[in-house]
Amino acid sequence: MIDPLQLVWIAIVIILLLILLVLLEIHRINYRRENDEIYGSESFEDKVKSFALTDKEKRTLEKMVRASSYENKDAVLNSSGLFEGAVTNFYDFRDVFTIRDETLAAVESIRKKMDFSASNPLTQICSTRQFNVGDRIDLYLEGGSVFKHSAIVSRNEREWAISYDGSCGPAEYFVERDVIVRWTRPDDAVYSATLKVRSCMPGRLVLPHSSVLDKRQLRRWVRELVSIPVKATFADGSTCQGMLLDLSAGGIMLGLPVSCEENQHIRIEFELPSFGEENVEIEVRRNLGKKNKDYPDYFCLTASFAGAFGWTQERVLQYLFEMNKAKKEAQKEGKDT
Repeated sequence: MIDPLQLVWIAIVIILLLILLVLLEIHRINYRRENDEIYGSESFEDKVKSFALTDKEKRTLEKMVRASSYENKDAVLNSSGLFEGAVTNFYDFRDVFTIRDETLAAVESIRKKMDFSASNPLTQICSTRQFNVGDRIDLYLEGGSVFKHSAIVSRNEREWAISYDGSCGPAEYFVERDVIVRWTRPDDAVYSATLKVRSCMPGRLVLPHSSVLDKRQLRRWVRELVSIPVKATFADGSTCQGMLLDLSAGGIMLGLPVSCEENQHIRIEFELPSFGEENVEIEVRRNLGKKNKDYPDYFCLTASFAGAFGWTQERVLQYLFEMNKAKKEAQKEGKDT
């Protein structure tokens, strides 16, 4: 009869052998990736030349490829998604905070030369590292219950910072707390991420980067029926009260007690639920007459936004997104019950 202690030792030896085999296989794979020729080298060289990459940038790309699982060497140059995937893997593998500044500068320069940042409307957005200084950001504090306008004030490969005015408490209070950041890309989608504030400086919160972005696709101009009180101000300074009847990021239908002409410019003020006061210029497109049965005394006017309306457009997109989300959740709950 075999001694139980012998069985234990046999099991330990078998486990150690299995661990050794795994370690040898990992070493073999890593050695091959570091030393063997990778497919697509010729195409890689051609693309490096076409992008006018420096020797440092080329060597950095090669390191990224060898740290990735890509079969082809030129994969990182084929799309922003593949590039950012390799960047994230490289930073995680090497620890971005231990990588030399010149290597990080090379990565940022490569992204710029290949036009893989968010400033290119055709670029796939996969990481907050693609955002640009000056981009407007919506900031949600206290579990998403407090909304603030914000903007990116600095960004590098290790971290980024957004503005914070201190109106919801000292910036130090939010360090190590989760905040939600949301960026709207017109004609594309709303991108959001929950991030833990890393540190703070006067007038800003410093955040870690993330390649895990929630993307909510938007139709070009989603239109929703609404009933939002509005104040209209005309060129002569006169005003009147009316109602927003429907709303999209491209324009509105407005109900006013006075008739207006096509191409007439009006300034309107209204409160967008959860987002606050909006003050924007519009241009009347058509006067449809008194056609709304709920507001029989109002002239129905279709209008488009005019002038500087970027913030309003982004707020409207997000408001419509929240409305659609709430509708879908309500429909789902109705089906479940």
